[in-house]
Amino acid sequence: MAVLDVRGSCSFADYFLVCTGDSERQLNAIWEAILDALKARDVRALHKEGVGSGWLLADYGAVVVHVLAPHEREFYQLESLWEDAIAVLRIQ
Repeated sequence: MAVLDVRGSCSFADYFLVCTGDSERQLNAIWEAILDALKARDVRALHKEGVGSGWLLADYGAVVVHVLAPHEREFYQLESLWEDAIAVLRIQ
C-alpha cells in the first residue's frame, strides 16, 4: 500500500491511496472495507468504477483510491507515473 501526496504534480487530487489485492476476493474485501469505513464517517465517493476489472477506483475529490490486482499494478505503475509525488506512507 502507498499513500502519495500528488499535490505538486496533479490538478484533480491531493492524495492517491494505492493498494494491491492478490485475488478477486481480496480486492473486493479491501474495496468494501475502504468504502464502508468512509461511509460510516459520512464520506461518500464522488465516483466509483472498475468492479470486476482488476482496478477499482473511488474518487473522493481530494483523495483518489486505487485498488489493483498485482498484474494491473505492475502494468500501470502508478508510483512511477506520478514519480514527482511524495510518498507519505508505504507498506510492503
